[in-house]
Amino acid sequence: MSYPVTYYCPRCGTLVELDRDGYLADKSVTPYPLEGWAYAAPTEPFEDADGVRFVCGESDGVVWDPHDGIRGTDAGGDEPDREPREDAVGCGEPFYLSFVRYEEGREVDPRAETELVEIDPDPRPSGPRGPGGPGRADDSDGGFW
Repeated sequence: MSYPVTYYCPRCGTLVELDRDGYLADKSVTPYPLEGWAYAAPTEPFEDADGVRFVCGESDGVVWDPHDGIRGTDAGGDEPDREPREDAVGCGEPFYLSFVRYEEGREVDPRAETELVEIDPDPRPSGPRGPGGPGRADDSDGGFW
């Protein structure tokens, strides 16, 4: 059985309504796709995909702005630098609904594993060269000894 579920565009706050099965669990709605996730259009069978790719105000198979433009203050509806578009609904930018994904019975974390990176390795010593200390004869050219 399918249910109407609504999501906000993360860029402009436009509301979209999608009919989907109740067993699908939402992970996130983001302006960019998650690495390694496969997305389908709302008109394609997305139950076997990892999520749905929308183009705000333009994708077919969904209802755009089902509440006639009534938005709360948390959805970008009253930001002073954002002018409402009279001619169309939405910003025209893509955004992504990602479902919870499992591999070998464990939920997949969409964040890529971090990798330690050494930026511009320098062969020189990391500290200043100084004197060896009192009573040491070395060929240091610094210090006051």
